[in-house]
Amino acid sequence: MIAYVIGIVVVALIFDFINGFHDSANSIATIVGTRVLTPFKAVLWAATFNFMALFFSTMAVAKAISSGYVDPGAISANVIAAALLGAVIWNLITWWFGIPSSSSHALIGGFAGAAVASKGFDALNWGPKWIETLTAIALSPALGALLGLSLMALVYRLFGNSSPGKVDRFFRPAQLASSGLLSLAHGSNDAQKTMGIIVSLLSAPSVRKLFEPYTTGWLSNLYVPDMNTIPLWVEIGAYTAISLGTLFGGWRIVHTMGTRITKLRPVGGFCAETGGAIVILTASQFGIPVSTTHTITGSIVGVGAANRVRAVRWGLAGNIVWAWVVTIPAAGLLAALSALLLNAIVVIGRPG
Repeated sequence: MIAYVIGIVVVALIFDFINGFHDSANSIATIVGTRVLTPFKAVLWAATFNFMALFFSTMAVAKAISSGYVDPGAISANVIAAALLGAVIWNLITWWFGIPSSSSHALIGGFAGAAVASKGFDALNWGPKWIETLTAIALSPALGALLGLSLMALVYRLFGNSSPGKVDRFFRPAQLASSGLLSLAHGSNDAQKTMGIIVSLLSAPSVRKLFEPYTTGWLSNLYVPDMNTIPLWVEIGAYTAISLGTLFGGWRIVHTMGTRITKLRPVGGFCAETGGAIVILTASQFGIPVSTTHTITGSIVGVGAANRVRAVRWGLAGNIVWAWVVTIPAAGLLAALSALLLNAIVVIGRPG
């Protein structure tokens, strides 16, 4: 059983790596699309700021994930394993087809689907966190679009008499700052989701009892007394995994985000990244696990619409919206099937 739990922790960190790999496009697509940085330099830049979020972020999102969506009594090793499997499979499917879906919502949908398959719908905490998350699905891209549009309007007002070349020379270095800020926001929100899942696993009653006898040695680090305690090794592990995933990058999605939705210049990239970062950092402060993908896509659309409404490829944007809509139920279904399979073959770790 101990080996099984440790294996699930490893899978959680693999999910975090895939999250960074999958979502690297969010942080670097605009800066690559505007040719401010080469792809390699862009992922190195983004990975650095993803890890730096460790030193600036609160733990509000991690605590929301660990206890806000699923009744703690319904959580078991099998539920967490199935949740991760559902999220990872969905992320890989959408990455393969170059669809910028939400790793955050894949994880939340997987968590819910696995819990329902194991304990029924009573396993879900129907309350504020579900309302906040479902509301954020609609609001975060809309707010991103509004901020992107507003920042572009402000730039036009301030730089209206400047030549395009002068504007580009100013915003190329400015986009380095905005890209770093967006990566910092990404790490502050997304890495915490994996922390929350790991804490949910280790603080589940059946798992916690496994490690109670171990008061010394490295196994003592796996004893988590409650869902509000987040060990330092969990924080470092999650931020390291998401940073490494970002470093390897998901180039299929970079192409979609950076060049196919709308054509970007450095000024547009700056406005999109800054608008998206503001929305994500604000949500992180309130413990709301928003989607970086949704938010930055909305910001890019807002920037494109500020230039010219027809500059946005609305058909492609519509396809992306459909991917957002189906992510939670699709990941939930995959996780539910995984939970049924695990409960059939792994007797230990079921919820009581």
